[in-house]
Amino acid sequence: MTKIEVTSPVCYAPDELFACSAPQRFAVEQYRKDFPTLSQQVHGHPVAYLDTGASAQKPRMVIEAMTRFMENDYANIHRGVHELSQRATDKYEAVRGTVQRFINAEHEDEIVFTHGATDSINLVAQSWGRKFLKAGDEIVITALEHHANIVPWQMLREQLGIVLRIVPVTPEGEVRLEDVKAALSPKTKLVAFAHVSNVLGTILPAAEIVALAHAAGALTLIDGCQAVAHMPVDVRALDTDFYVFSGHKLYGPTGIGILYGKRDILAKMPPYQGGGDMIASVTFAETTYKEPPHRFEAGTPPITEVIGLGAAIEYLSVIGMARIARHEDEMLAYATEKLSRINSLRIIGVAKKKSGIVSFVMENAHPHDIGTILDRCGVAIRAGHHCAQPLMEHLELGATARASFGLYTTREDIDALVAALEKVREIFG
Repeated sequence: MTKIEVTSPVCYAPDELFACSAPQRFAVEQYRKDFPTLSQQVHGHPVAYLDTGASAQKPRMVIEAMTRFMENDYANIHRGVHELSQRATDKYEAVRGTVQRFINAEHEDEIVFTHGATDSINLVAQSWGRKFLKAGDEIVITALEHHANIVPWQMLREQLGIVLRIVPVTPEGEVRLEDVKAALSPKTKLVAFAHVSNVLGTILPAAEIVALAHAAGALTLIDGCQAVAHMPVDVRALDTDFYVFSGHKLYGPTGIGILYGKRDILAKMPPYQGGGDMIASVTFAETTYKEPPHRFEAGTPPITEVIGLGAAIEYLSVIGMARIARHEDEMLAYATEKLSRINSLRIIGVAKKKSGIVSFVMENAHPHDIGTILDRCGVAIRAGHHCAQPLMEHLELGATARASFGLYTTREDIDALVAALEKVREIFG
């Protein structure tokens, strides 16, 4: 893969991954130049993009890597003997190693390319779940899960008669280890939970939850969509059995996701879908399947999107995930302090450990009205239930407004948010 370079001349190396001679200023204004979308105006205002939790903007390096691949190297993979197919296959498979190193998986064959995090969770549910679970077995999830980590297990419940146990969330938006432990039983087979809440920004004690689950004899699946783009993730340190995330929240394209699974577990799982490229041989009498990860990648995969994901990971690795995390922590602290000063605004979710997400409500103003008024001021946020309706019911809320941050977020973006919210307050009293 072509080496990725960023525009700022500072040292980018993260503390955890590379040696760096001295700590350097996080050159956010330089990084912003790598994102074409951020240079435009919306309704006559500079765009303040505070919806990274829904989907991150794409750096020019990702856009160019995908374009370059389609212009020079595109062909179908694994099947052709011609030069273009060989080049495309090599570039595609190289990204597996890029992902492996990024999350510190032990083996490349523990990385499965899927169509998104939702697809990854459904793969585990329909492959591992349907083979190894039976009626009465229990899966534990938390009350703050995204629908993608609820509905697949409900579908499995309808198919097999399994039981879902729900770990409650505190008024502050935290998941307590004692509540996780109380939900476990000898019937628990899987604990599936978000690393970071997409609504509240709560960072869950993932390694500790994994340890409790393993002590109870259960496997674990972590939804890392809101974590992997914002902090260093080490799946071996977490010791989780499965870890899933999507490319579009990782500054890459849509239509590509990752399922990490421990090698010995993947080896026991049957295919999720049937078709081309996941087979070793086919006759009308019998089909034999490839070893993981390829047995889980039926059909023509999202080849160009895999190339884009690899470029996004290289881009982030050059900047450094630890440095990105520190910057977003600073933005979170700044936003929390500024928003707390606005009369009639209430922040939802005040956990001690949070990532760069702030959800809030305002008196007399529906979140959709807030989002509409902010849009006219050039500020992009998300308003609604955020695909977490059970959490909203638990919080006794219909919806919230949500500002979410990325490596390109600045204090000026947050100031624009605050100024626009003051207009909302004036309009709705």
